[in-house]
Amino acid sequence: MAEWHWEYDPSAEHVIGGIDDLAFIARVEETADELVRAAAAQYLEGTLYQGASPALGQEIIPGGMFVHQTVPRHQRVYILQVTLAPR
Repeated sequence: MAEWHWEYDPSAEHVIGGIDDLAFIARVEETADELVRAAAAQYLEGTLYQGASPALGQEIIPGGMFVHQTVPRHQRVYILQVTLAPR
């Protein structure tokens, strides 16, 4: 059985390229790990899921926010956009 993971979509360069705040990126990735654990618990048989994918989600974290999409059939949480708060 495949396992749940998260990834940047379409790529890390596209989503976080140009953000040089490594502590902020670490917070994004830690939160993504939490989202993966929650999705794995909610969609126990993710690859067999037949319903519509959940709506886009937004996570507000210290220093900014990010937008994500959970796709149970892929067993993935896709990070689509990362926004660093203005300083």
